[in-house]
Order: sequence, then C-alpha cells, then structure tokens
Amino acid sequence: MTQLPDTERTPRVTLTEGGPILVEGPVELETPDGEIVRSERPVVAVCACRRSKRYPFCDTSHRRKVRQTAYATRNNDDDPASHDRTR
Repeated sequence: MTQLPDTERTPRVTLTEGGPILVEGPVELETPDGEIVRSERPVVAVCACRRSKRYPFCDTSHRRKVRQTAYATRNNDDDPASHDRTR
C-alpha cells in the first residue's frame, strides 16, 4: 500500500462516545467567535462537551462527575422530599 503525501491524505476523525473527537493532526480549528487555533500534535482531542478549560481542546473534563456527600444528600433543603424522610 502506497502512503500518500500529507497534503493528499484524507484526515481521519474518530468520534468517541461520551468523550472528545479525535482528529489526526496537525489541525487548525476555528472557534465559534472566529479565533483560529492550531495544534501540531499527531492526534488532537477536540472537546465535544464544552466543559474543557482548554476549549476547543479536550482536558478530560468530560470524565468528572459532581458527587454529593452523604451529609449534603441528607440535608438538602431544596429537595421537598427530604422533609418527608424519617431519620
């Protein structure tokens, strides 16, 4: 199989479930406000959840989940059902 020069090669984009979009680099991305950002990496992880502090690049923020402590769950005054619980 003959490898094409980089200028003739079709870029590969991999969609991951619940995670970033992986793009073979180098790439230029245009953000919604029109800014152009460039990455020279061989594979670039593009944020799909918009939680990344490095947007448009992924920083694995999609992995973080908000966890409530047992105390916060028991004492949640915003939850009307919490007033009905017996302790």
